[in-house]
Amino acid sequence: MDKKVKPRLARGLQDILPAQMLARQRMIDVIRSVYERYGFVPLDTPAIEFLDVLSGTGGEEAQASIFQVANPDNQEVPLGLRFDLTVPLARVIAQYADLPRPFRRYQVAPVWRADKPGPGRFRQFTQFDLDSVGVKSEVADTEIIAAACDTLEALDVGGFRVRVSSRKVLNLLMPFADIPTEAAADVFRVLDKLDKLGLDKVKLELTTGYKDKSGDTIRGLGLSSAQVQKIEQFLDIKADKREDVLVQIKEAFAGLDDADSAIGELEKISKHLAALGYDDDRVALDLSIARGLAYYTGPVFEAVLLDAPEYGSVFGGGRYDNLVMRFLGEAAPATGASIGVDRLLAALVHLKRIKLVNSTAQVLITRFDNDLIDDYLAMAFELRRAGVRTEMYVGTAKRVGKQLKYADQTDIPIAIMMGSDEKEKGTITIKDLAQGREMSKDMSGHEQWKTERPGQFEAPRSELVQTIKNLLTQIEG
Repeated sequence: MDKKVKPRLARGLQDILPAQMLARQRMIDVIRSVYERYGFVPLDTPAIEFLDVLSGTGGEEAQASIFQVANPDNQEVPLGLRFDLTVPLARVIAQYADLPRPFRRYQVAPVWRADKPGPGRFRQFTQFDLDSVGVKSEVADTEIIAAACDTLEALDVGGFRVRVSSRKVLNLLMPFADIPTEAAADVFRVLDKLDKLGLDKVKLELTTGYKDKSGDTIRGLGLSSAQVQKIEQFLDIKADKREDVLVQIKEAFAGLDDADSAIGELEKISKHLAALGYDDDRVALDLSIARGLAYYTGPVFEAVLLDAPEYGSVFGGGRYDNLVMRFLGEAAPATGASIGVDRLLAALVHLKRIKLVNSTAQVLITRFDNDLIDDYLAMAFELRRAGVRTEMYVGTAKRVGKQLKYADQTDIPIAIMMGSDEKEKGTITIKDLAQGREMSKDMSGHEQWKTERPGQFEAPRSELVQTIKNLLTQIEG
């Protein structure tokens, strides 16, 4: 016999077991329904792209995190796993000239980043994107922000806030703080870590650098204390109302080239959002939002859960008008956002906003008597054809008690039992397992439970479907 292979996962990867998978599918269905309400259409692209398609698009960190893949056709032309869904979209826009403009698409798929794994941070994770390509107007950005709000509302996440900034406004920080333009991408990359690291470590990374908890050296950018002071002054621009933030920005950047245009774009977005009813408690202007990827060119935004801020941004994006230029040689205006499916699901489970269940079935048909197999199959198929998700027990447990335990373990709320006596009488026994568990808490012992059989009742076999549907309506509310 060959030596057994030890079952194991590579570092930074995870298996997604049924309870998590079912919860994520429900979440994805809700998100998809919101995106389609806005008229976005689905797209899928390969996990593997040519390395030169992926390279040079997401900045230094994204470039370093690309998983390279051997090319079976030509080793000299390397391939890579996509690190996001936006770069493949840009390639699609350039490759298919007959796509309608604007092209408004959504896509849900895994992406891969070969960066340092940590708690809740994996090298393969799922993103759910929506993007609008071919629209210069800030109305497109407004719609993406509104869709983010509507999605989080539909998912019943509780309190959340979408924070909006602008790369154009952030670019004004360079002349304001007397920082060379070519250092902008590195400065923004560090500022994007503000929520995660805090101001003190961000200041160290902007200047001298430091060693992190693992002992790794984080190189500093070498900025002067005067430059960092100006950055702090910029980051201190805050207010509860968007219009007050806009006033402070205008005062800070008065006289700088391009200030009126950059600030005016944010002003229009804020006005549109107010007209749609997305007030300051839902969407705030926050200039500390930089977004990590280097391809953003205009408004940038991200959403945080107010009851679980430790999970960071669960929804983020921005405008990236120059990304398609790498393929077409000309700009194509585009804006979009992405949900981190794994991170948002983890936060919703933590907040008890989503329930993990281990089965798709609503009903379990138990096998009380092997001579009645055809009757059990008939009941199962009668319920399935009526739209009730039904499982017939096919395991090895012969005792009904063990079969009911299986239903409990897999979170199936209803069990049906029928033996020869019930068949003769034309009845079935139905057990509401959730109600039975609740009622049994107040019982004195097993004898009382055997006598009263909480949550259990008989019904005519001929009324199977209607009885189960009525019970499900009560259970699922």
